[in-house]
Parts: sequence; structure tokens; C-alpha cells
Amino acid sequence: MNLDNRFNQDMLRIQSEQIGQRVEIPNDRKIAESKFREEFKQKLGLSDESDVIHFSNHAIARLQKRNIEITKDQLERISSALDKASAKGSRDSLVLVDDLALVVSIANKTVVTAMDKGSMKEQVITNIDSAVIG
Repeated sequence: MNLDNRFNQDMLRIQSEQIGQRVEIPNDRKIAESKFREEFKQKLGLSDESDVIHFSNHAIARLQKRNIEITKDQLERISSALDKASAKGSRDSLVLVDDLALVVSIANKTVVTAMDKGSMKEQVITNIDSAVIG
């Protein structure tokens, strides 16, 4: 698949998600994302039942694309940051842990997107009401 075609496909998917529609992702990409998700949870020692923090498909795709690995220690610090933000009444928060920036929905404890230090340059983070440095 050439880059223009992939870009157009990604833009169509993003736009459709913004208006509440779903576009089918090609099977090979679904399999790769599913495998990454399972390896990610396994590495952190999480199961679906004990998973306190959830990662959206978008966040998992960003972690994979940017080769970001989250350690158990970082996951615990993210969880602690979520608890602090929740206690203050936050709804959507920017959580900074080491060289990572995560936008998190506090109500459903879901990481919406993730950036590493290199991806944060010249970025504007919107739709947040708090920031927690963990």
C-alpha cells in the first residue's frame, strides 16, 4: 500500500470516528493491532478483568507507531495520577510520566493518546482540564 493511499485511508477512518461511524480496518492491520494489544497487556501483567487503566485503539496505535514501551512502574504512576486527577474533579487530563505524555479520560480511566518526548515538540494539547506530573 503506498503512502498516499494509507494516509487517505487513515484520514477517512479518523473522520468517520469523529462523526460516530466506523470504517473497517484491513484484516492485516487488525491482526497486528490485536497482537500488539495482547503483547502489551501480557508484558504489563494485565488481564481484561484486572485492567484498571484502559488504552483506546488510538492510544495503542500511537504507542506501537512511536515504539513507546510502558513499564509496570510507569503504569502504577499513571494510575496514581488518575486517582489524583479524579479526586480534584478532572474529566480529561494530561499525565506526564518520565518522557511520556498521555491524554487520559478520567471517568473511564482510558488513555486516549500517547506521545514520547520526540513527538511532543510543537504539539498543542487540547480538550483537557488538568495536568498531572507523575
